[in-house]
Amino acid sequence: MTDNIRSFARRHFLHFNAASLVDAADAYCAHLDRGGIMLLSMAGAMSTAELGISLAEMIRRDKVHAISCTGANLEEDVFNLVAHRHYVRVPHYRHLTPDDERKLLERHLNRVTDTCIPEEEAIRRVEGGILELWRNADAKGERLFPHEFLYRLLLSGELDKYHQIDPANSWMLAAARKNLPIVVPGWEDSTLGNIYASHVLRGGVKNVHTVRTGIEYMAWLADWYRRTAAAAAIGFFQIGGGIAGDFTICVVPMLRQDMEEDVPLWGYFCQISDSTTSYGGYSGAVPNEKITWEKLAPDTPKFIIESDAAIVAPLVFSYVMEQ
Repeated sequence: MTDNIRSFARRHFLHFNAASLVDAADAYCAHLDRGGIMLLSMAGAMSTAELGISLAEMIRRDKVHAISCTGANLEEDVFNLVAHRHYVRVPHYRHLTPDDERKLLERHLNRVTDTCIPEEEAIRRVEGGILELWRNADAKGERLFPHEFLYRLLLSGELDKYHQIDPANSWMLAAARKNLPIVVPGWEDSTLGNIYASHVLRGGVKNVHTVRTGIEYMAWLADWYRRTAAAAAIGFFQIGGGIAGDFTICVVPMLRQDMEEDVPLWGYFCQISDSTTSYGGYSGAVPNEKITWEKLAPDTPKFIIESDAAIVAPLVFSYVMEQ
């Protein structure tokens, strides 16, 4: 038996995706040792999978320095923070019938694989707090990014009375306390994005642009990348595929090819995905393909771990934190 994740992994994870995990984690540590910083890209339903248990500590220990995530991951960590005891787990989800699904709907339970998010206790509870912030900003002509509104809500203490998990396990709360840079491409298709649109349509929020999104996020990211890469190599640790990864990694070719600026390429790359190499599937693309898009260099440390991110990411994070 062993007494830590690192020694356990080095003894047992010797081949295939297990070996890739160790290689990627060692290279992550080496990147940080050289003074590099790490951007984490997060797709899928990792917040509902409670990745915050390990990710929040990574943020507090300065092992993750920026995050790109879907709107769902941004909000679902907060939903879990305030309504965890009302969540319903459905371990037999593979055997649910359409009628079973309808019964969950009637109970106002929104299913994410084996976990149901309770609408009233989670979604509507957060809506009540953030709507006031949207309206106040709207009235003052103030404009903020989605994550900045959630940072304000979390740091205001308004939700403290609703906490149903240890706040140390909320990655959003850890990020808010550090004012961690976050990019949320495609926020509009999240639950809160839909709710925001509904309040604009109803007239409760007058200016649709009170919440900043899209191209403004890319412009902000470009400025952040210029400034940060001038002082340190920036790594890219990607969980899943889709817009959370693709939008953000593209800032480098945009700056180099469209802006014609001599910024460095990403200095490290790792992707955890359960999508194997496929025909045209982004999440199934191997890292070498990114060389042709001028995102990575031939000698960039690059890894792909084809496995369940809910298992792999906490292991990698624990490995890195034992550095």
